[in-house]
Amino acid sequence: MPRTAHEQATPGRPRSQSARIAVLHAVDDMLVEQGYAAMTMKGIAERAGVGRQTVYRWWSTKAEILLEASTSDAAHELDIEPQARPADDLLAFLQALTTFLTTSPAGLAYRALLGEAQHDTAVRDLVRAADLVGTATSAVLARVRPHAPAMPPSPLAVAQLAGPVVAVILETGNPLTPAALLADHAAILLDAWTTGRPR
Repeated sequence: MPRTAHEQATPGRPRSQSARIAVLHAVDDMLVEQGYAAMTMKGIAERAGVGRQTVYRWWSTKAEILLEASTSDAAHELDIEPQARPADDLLAFLQALTTFLTTSPAGLAYRALLGEAQHDTAVRDLVRAADLVGTATSAVLARVRPHAPAMPPSPLAVAQLAGPVVAVILETGNPLTPAALLADHAAILLDAWTTGRPR
């Protein structure tokens, strides 16, 4: 697993990889069992079987731990294989994004952070800087853009593709249903981005 920017920038002794993984697994488990509000740095350290000072040496807050857990997993879970057709590329990404946000521990952690970011500016800044969904969505859009000459600039295209999926999951806790709506969403966007006219 590649080293994160936090790991590269932290002075002093290098992290113990096994302790780091134990902490990241601990926050995933505790989030599901207890929820974000009930988690504490002390509890995370105890669950991971490491000292509290060890945790504080690497992360300042539980939000930083959750974000690192989400970031490393999202990089793999949202990195889809290129598909033969642009519409299939968009659909495969939307399916991966739905799975990430509804069933993956990393996705659940990311949703918790999004909720916390609504009233904690420090968490908001962390989430904004990481831009997990935006980064993954932009990678897919870069492959599709040569086939979609009317695609808007990246920030708007990201919002158009990922926004409805994320919004429904955050509002309801459930994926966009029926599942065929994802294919419809991809087809409608691609048609508009190809012709310059909404369907």
